[in-house]
Amino acid sequence: MDPWSDEALAEAERLATRAGSRRVFVRGLELIGSVGVYEHEHRYEQRIVVSLALEVQDGYDGTSDELSAVYDYDLAIRAVKVAIGSGHFNLIETLAERIAQSCLADRRVLKARVRLEKPDVLPSCAGVGIEVERSRIGR
Repeated sequence: MDPWSDEALAEAERLATRAGSRRVFVRGLELIGSVGVYEHEHRYEQRIVVSLALEVQDGYDGTSDELSAVYDYDLAIRAVKVAIGSGHFNLIETLAERIAQSCLADRRVLKARVRLEKPDVLPSCAGVGIEVERSRIGR
């Protein structure tokens, strides 16, 4: 089912009225990727630290102990790895948008906050980066 179809969005709304949402997060995931506009950033990959906070609506009833009943954070980690591994990004903002879009493609994810840091850019600080927050249309 297309996650943006009227049917999928109606189902998400139905679930929202039946159960509360929860926040699924991934904090400080360190990966190696190719991002940046400078020549050395095109030539050499660098560390990228990724943190995600996803507002999820999955209809979990609070009693089931089955992974299939909830949004598995491994799905978000996989989306991050696929995005970073897909090639070079001049702008870290573009990479953040790609990750947010990938997470929101799952109809259970209502909102995605993506924080990307490049910890090795400036020796005088722990990291530089950006944070974006995106949500489904109508939410």
